[in-house]
This record gives sequence, C-alpha cells and structure tokens, in this order.
Amino acid sequence: MGLEYALPAFASVVIVVLLETRWLRTGIFRSPSYWSTLAICLFFMVLVNGWLTKLSAPIVNYDPDQKTPWRFPWDIPIEDYFFGYTLITAVLLAWVRQDTADDPAPWARRSEPDSSLHDTAARDSAS
Repeated sequence: MGLEYALPAFASVVIVVLLETRWLRTGIFRSPSYWSTLAICLFFMVLVNGWLTKLSAPIVNYDPDQKTPWRFPWDIPIEDYFFGYTLITAVLLAWVRQDTADDPAPWARRSEPDSSLHDTAARDSAS
C-alpha cells in the first residue's frame, strides 16, 4: 500500500507544529482567535468537502492505494483534515510573523500600558 497522499498529510502537521514551537514561537497556539478560526474553517470544510467526496456521488475521487481507508464524517478522507490544518496554520503563522512591535498580534500585546508612550504623552501635554 503506497500512501503518497496520507504520509505527506500527516508529516505536514508535524512540520507546521514544529515550525511554530521550535522556530517561529508566535504564541498562536495559545490564542483563542486561532482556535476559533480553525473551528470556522472546519465547519465550512466539512460542508464543502463532504459534498465533494461523498461516496454516493463523488465529484473528487482518490486512489484508495494512496490514502488511508478512514473517512469522517460524510465520507471525507481524514487526510484532508490534516492538509487543511496545515494550510490554515501555515498561512496564519506567516501572517502573525509579519507583526511588528507597533502592531503585535492581540495575544502578544502586553496587558500593562507602555510607559514610554505614557511619558511621551505627558511630556507633550505639558508643553
């Protein structure tokens, strides 16, 4: 059994998680916004992918020798979830990585006010 579709799907998840936890370290996995985004994407993925891959009248066909036999729900190959997770997470990581100190990700912002900004505002109002 060749798993040319399944193995890259599983490996891609490991790679994107390692990318975040070992190199980028954006903190995205701690963000409720990230998990909400995944849930929203998963909802629409199930609707669309379920329709495209249903076994009763498939629009997209997969070579059964290239993937696992597991499908959930409505005949969606589980590999599609892994690829979807990887694509969504990789795009969000790239987006968050572009954040700057002036405009950080919401979960990366400090809860206390920046004292340098406060001092500048106080100095400007005094003059």
